[in-house]
Amino acid sequence: MPSSGSAWKPRYTLSPAVVRALLEVEAARAAVEHTPIPAAVEEELRRRARLRSTHYSTRIEGNRLTLAEAEQAITGIRARFHGRDRDVSEVRNYWSALLRIEELAARRAPLTEELLQRLHGWIERGARAKPSPYRDGQNLIRDSETGAIVYIPPEAKDVQGLMAGLVEWVARAEEEDLPVPVIAGLAHYQFVTIHPYYDGNGRTGRLLATFLLHRGGYGLHGVFSLEEHHARDLAAYYRSLVTHPHHNYYEGRDAADLTPWLEYFLETLASVFTAAKEYALCAASVGLPVKSEDSQWLPYSTPGR
Repeated sequence: MPSSGSAWKPRYTLSPAVVRALLEVEAARAAVEHTPIPAAVEEELRRRARLRSTHYSTRIEGNRLTLAEAEQAITGIRARFHGRDRDVSEVRNYWSALLRIEELAARRAPLTEELLQRLHGWIERGARAKPSPYRDGQNLIRDSETGAIVYIPPEAKDVQGLMAGLVEWVARAEEEDLPVPVIAGLAHYQFVTIHPYYDGNGRTGRLLATFLLHRGGYGLHGVFSLEEHHARDLAAYYRSLVTHPHHNYYEGRDAADLTPWLEYFLETLASVFTAAKEYALCAASVGLPVKSEDSQWLPYSTPGR
């Protein structure tokens, strides 16, 4: 059983697929860093990416607002949607939390349990929320259609120790110069695997990855939306998180080989960074492409990507 202060020790290998994805990420990052983009254009790119990150991360959890409605809720153009007050609050809270995470990353704020608890509070209850205490009971992940148990997270008594171990591991990994995308991907996995809250774990885990990427120099000026890619192929996202056939944390998930998840995460990041690079290059040379609510966030819509 985990003990407080005991660093997490994930099992994974830097497989050829992982290395290849890391090289693609670095190439896209370098291209964007060396592309002069007018300030107004870059700010609009950043706004669009934030909007899509907010919409798609909340959509993964069942939010019913469309992309256009989410934008209206955020800007206040349309403050209420009949019967969907919760959806509006979720979108506004995520948007606010994303802005705060970007600010904290710019200041290179350290990752702490308190920061994670504050992040969850912002996501669940808004900008003025107090830090969220971890759950005090067991929760279960069920199939939304059949009701069958999909995953049983660790018991409440182990959550604090596991979270402390995650935070300690991130600090150690950074000291050892582990590639930032690897740290972000593994931290994302472990947070949602611990499932420290009854609700909001997915949104918090995805923003944790965003924070670590931005703080580690992989923010790409904020012009990418990783959440959108997850949402467009939810089956692959959820399938990659299942790293062991047993649904009980203590029956294999706690010591599973995370290489398949890491390959999925980094290949996804490489695809998103490459698309963002193409979009930024296009915007820098010919201006901003016309945005479409239903098309992917790319310079040209690519069906099936």
